[in-house]
This record gives sequence, structure tokens and C-alpha cells, in this order.
Amino acid sequence: MEFKKNIPIYLQIMDKLKQDISLKTLKPGEKLMSTRELAVELKVNPNTVSRVYKELELENIVFTKRGMGTFVVEDETILENIKKKMANDIIIKFICDMRDLNISTKEAIKMLREIEEEK
Repeated sequence: MEFKKNIPIYLQIMDKLKQDISLKTLKPGEKLMSTRELAVELKVNPNTVSRVYKELELENIVFTKRGMGTFVVEDETILENIKKKMANDIIIKFICDMRDLNISTKEAIKMLREIEEEK
């Protein structure tokens, strides 16, 4: 995983895990790597991964079983909401970026449709 310099690493790892969960690369109920294993794989400090897991747990995306590890929640509603929130965040950023270019939402939608028709 390559990290962007302008976004905190723990947020980037959280987003990647959320994406993996929403795409079912990480399945409901699946055990996540241990903090140390993921830290070694990503070449980050274990405290960073620990923070990621704590934040995901606060968002009810994962849960920890003492002595067993951290697992993806099995509640499909929560998992679907992750995907919707990520999609909404992308759309909001897109709209804001288009507004920064003085392109209205209607114009942006028209441009999207034109691009879609080309593909």
C-alpha cells in the first residue's frame, strides 16, 4: 500500500479496510490480521494499526474477542452502510471539486452521462 503524504496514515488504512469490507474481500465474521502482522505487512508502527482497529471498533465495523483477535461484524446493514457512506463521500468530493471549477451540479451530471455513453 502506498501512502499519500497529505492524509494521516491511520485514515488511509481505515479507508482501505472499509473498502475491503464493502467489496467483501474481507468477509463478515472474518478475523483480521493481528496488529503486529498488519503493521509488518504495511511497514507502519503497530500503534498505528492499533489505532485503526480501535477506530473501526468505535464505528461498529469490527469487534474484538479477548485473546482471539479482531473480526469484521456480521450485520449486513452496517456493512451496506459502509459502502453507502464511502460512495457519498466520493460524490460530495466530486461535487465540491466541480464547484471549485465553477461547474454546476447539473453540468457535472451532464458530463458524467456523456463520459458514460462513450464507454
